[in-house]
Amino acid sequence: MVTGQLTEYISAERIDKRVREMGRDVSDDHAGMAELTVVCVLNGAFVFTADLVRNIVVPCRIEFIRASSYGMLRNSSGTVTINHDLDLEGRNVLLVEDIIDTGLTLSRIIDELRRHNPASLKICTLLDKLSARQNPVEVDYTGFTIPDLFVAGYGLDAAGLYRELPFIAIPEA
Repeated sequence: MVTGQLTEYISAERIDKRVREMGRDVSDDHAGMAELTVVCVLNGAFVFTADLVRNIVVPCRIEFIRASSYGMLRNSSGTVTINHDLDLEGRNVLLVEDIIDTGLTLSRIIDELRRHNPASLKICTLLDKLSARQNPVEVDYTGFTIPDLFVAGYGLDAAGLYRELPFIAIPEA
């Protein structure tokens, strides 16, 4: 489907099905825990996180962290800024990211969260661009592995636009 300047890449139906599966996997892996602290990376992961937590049956505390390496660019600037006010001491943490490409931003976030001594830390991402990886990171839950494409929709933006789309799209350059 083409919508204006976008070409649909992953449909809303495929995303919904995969997010439900991931919610079951996270629930199974954290069964018996009193609570799971879900840390959403803003801004891109907010839609994914909202849908994911509605499919997790373990009680969740939901927190937010802001990390950016893009600004208005389509490629990482190489400089990562992180802002948060988290207390993760002794908590079981699930970090939810929208997309992992170079791994630079995620590596910095992981280092920051580990300094707060969580009991456990697992990583969940909607999209993984393994072919773009420069920093090795271990991901526990992956929605879709994609090639090195610039995508938007379902929370991901292109210069601040398209986060509201229910599907993942490829914006025209």
